[in-house]
Amino acid sequence: MERLGTGIGWRPEIADAVEKMPGIDWVEVVAENVCPSHPPESLLRLRGRGVTVVPHGVSLGLGGADRPDEGRLTALAERARALGSPLVTEHIAFVRAGGALTASPRLEAGHLLPVPRTRDALDVLCENVRITQEALPVPLAVENIAALLAWPDEELTEGQFLYELADRTGVRLLIDVANLHTNHVNRGEDPARALAELPLEAIAYVHVAGGFERDGVWHDSHAHPVPRPVLDILTDLASRVAPPGILLERDENFPEPSELERELAAIATAVESGRTAPVRPVPDADPAPVSDAAPGPERRAAGTEAARQRLALAQTSLLSALVAGTPAPEGFDRVRIGVQARSLAAKRADVVAKVAPELPVLLGEGYRTAFLSYAQRHPMTGGYRQDALEFTESLLLAGRPHDAGVRRELREWWLDRSGPAPRSRRPAARVARAAQRVLLGR
Repeated sequence: MERLGTGIGWRPEIADAVEKMPGIDWVEVVAENVCPSHPPESLLRLRGRGVTVVPHGVSLGLGGADRPDEGRLTALAERARALGSPLVTEHIAFVRAGGALTASPRLEAGHLLPVPRTRDALDVLCENVRITQEALPVPLAVENIAALLAWPDEELTEGQFLYELADRTGVRLLIDVANLHTNHVNRGEDPARALAELPLEAIAYVHVAGGFERDGVWHDSHAHPVPRPVLDILTDLASRVAPPGILLERDENFPEPSELERELAAIATAVESGRTAPVRPVPDADPAPVSDAAPGPERRAAGTEAARQRLALAQTSLLSALVAGTPAPEGFDRVRIGVQARSLAAKRADVVAKVAPELPVLLGEGYRTAFLSYAQRHPMTGGYRQDALEFTESLLLAGRPHDAGVRRELREWWLDRSGPAPRSRRPAARVARAAQRVLLGR
C-alpha cells in the first residue's frame, strides 16, 4: 500500500484554508458531494500540486442485506477515475433496510448503523465487498464505525470481525481511532484489544476525529477538538504499526485554520510517541479467528441467500424501531434505542436544513419543531432532498404555516422544486397539476 502521509478531510467550508495549510500530503472528500464531470476547483488545484484526493463514500451500505446498488457503484468508480485516486473507501455499516427481501417499505436511516458481528452478517458483508471490489477501478478500504447501541448475541469481537473480513476478501481497512473510543464509552469495548486482534498489515490509513460526551453517551460529532483518549489510542496503534496515512476529520463547527494546524501537530506528536513506545499488553485477548474454522466457500455461497433474508429481517426490525416508532427488537437496550432515534431525527432535521436552507429561513424558529414532529410520523424513504419536499408538502396539505404570506412563499418554493425541472422550464399544465396536489388557495 502506498504511503499517503498527513491528510485532512476536504470540505467546502475550509477549502481555502486546506489549500494554504503546510504539510498536507492528501485530502479525503465525501464521494457523494463531488460531481465527477465538474470537481471543485479547489480539489483540481490541490491535485495539480501533487496532493492525493481520496473519495470517501457514505451511502453504499455495504453491511446491508441487499447487494450493492449498481448505480451507486458506478458513481463511486466515476469519482475515483475523475479524481485520479489510488483507492476509495466506504463504511462497514447499513444505511437502509426493508424492500424486496422483507416485502416491506424501504426505510432510509440517513446515518451509518452498526452491523451485527455474526456469521450471517459477515458472509453477506464479504460478498458485498467482493462485488464492490470487482466494480471499482482501484482498491477498496472499509471503515469501522461508531455506534450508540450494540446488537444482542454477537458471535465475534470487532477485531475478529475485521480480521476475518480482510482475510476472506483481501480488502484494506480504514481504522478510525475515534470510533474505537466511541465504542469503548458506549459499548464497553477495549480499544487495545481491538487493535491487538486486527490484521495490521491490511490498514490503508487512519481517521482521527473529535466528539463529545453527554449523559454517559459519546457522540462522534466530527465537530469538536480531538480529545486526549483518542490520541492515546492513536499512540497505541502507532506502537504496533506505522500507518500509511493519517487523516483529521472535521465536518461541523470549523475552527480557525491555526486550530486545525495545532490538531494536526498533536496527531503527529501522538504518532511519534507510539513509534518509541512499547506495545501495551492486552490481557485475555482472544486469538484472531481462523478462517478455515468457518464454513467453506461452497457452503458459504449456498447459504448466503438465506443469510441475506435473516439479516434483512433483523435490520428492518431495528431500523423501523429507530425511525418509525415500532417496538424495540428483543435483546436491545430500549434506552439506547431512544437515544439513537432522537439522534437520527435531529441529524435529519440538520441535514434537510442544509440541503434546503430556505426552509428554516421561511419557517423561522418553528422549523425544527415542525420537522421533528413530521419525522415522528414519516420515516425517510429517499434522500434528503426528497425528504425536504415531502416535509414541505405535508405542511401545505395541513394548511400550515398559519401565516398566509409565508405559506404562499413555501408553496412557491415547493412548486419550483417538486418536478424534474425548475418550474420556469415545465409546461403550464404540469404546474397546474402540481398546484392542485397541495390543495391550496390562491
